[in-house]
Amino acid sequence: MSFGLLAGGAVAALFASGISPQGASVTDVPTEKIQVTINTVNGSGCPKGTAAVAVSSDNTAFTVTYSNYLAQVGAGADPTDIRKNCQLNLGVHVPQGFTYAIASVDYRGYAYLEKGAKGTEKASYYFQGSADTASRTHDFNGPYSDNWQTRDSTDYSALVWAPCGVERNFNINTELRVNAGTSTAGSTSFMAMDSTDGSNNTIYHIAWKECPSVR
Repeated sequence: MSFGLLAGGAVAALFASGISPQGASVTDVPTEKIQVTINTVNGSGCPKGTAAVAVSSDNTAFTVTYSNYLAQVGAGADPTDIRKNCQLNLGVHVPQGFTYAIASVDYRGYAYLEKGAKGTEKASYYFQGSADTASRTHDFNGPYSDNWQTRDSTDYSALVWAPCGVERNFNINTELRVNAGTSTAGSTSFMAMDSTDGSNNTIYHIAWKECPSVR
C-alpha cells in the first residue's frame, strides 16, 4: 500500500509556532501518562458527541475517532452533504521536562466512488497562537470501493517542537469532499472517516525530546 507523504519543509511550516529547544537531546518516551482532551469541537462532520480522543498506553501516539463523519453526493444526499468538515481544539498536557512534535498522521476510512466521481481528504494542523498553517490534500478517483488510508509524515530532523514549559492547544482541521464528476446520474458516491468499531481512527504519532535543564 502506498501512502501520500508530506514533505519535511511543509511539516515544519505546520508547526512553525513551536520552538526547537536549544541543546535538547533525544530521549526515551516519558513514563508519566500524557493527557489529551477535546476543548472544543465544531463542524458538520463531527456533531456533538461523535468525536473522541484517546492516548496510547506507551505515550507514542493519540487517536481521534469519529462516529458520524461522511460526505456523499447523488441519490438521497442533500446538497450540503458533498462537503463535511471537523475542527478540533485539543488540550495537550506533557510531562514536565519534555517537549513533543507530531511526527506523522495516519488517516483511515471507507469510500465508495462511482466511475467518474472523486473523493478528497484534506487536513491542516497548527498550535494555538500560530498564524502559520499548512495543509495536505489526498484525492481518490472512482471507481473505488474499499478502505482508504493516507499518511502525512516527515523526517525526524525536520520536526519543529512545541516550546518547552508552555502548554499550547493543538488545532486539527479536517475535511471530506465528494464530487459526482461524470458519474452516472442518480448514482451515489460517498467517503467516510467514521468508525463503528474503532478500527478506522486517525492516529497522530508523537516524537519526544527532553528539554534542556534550567541552571
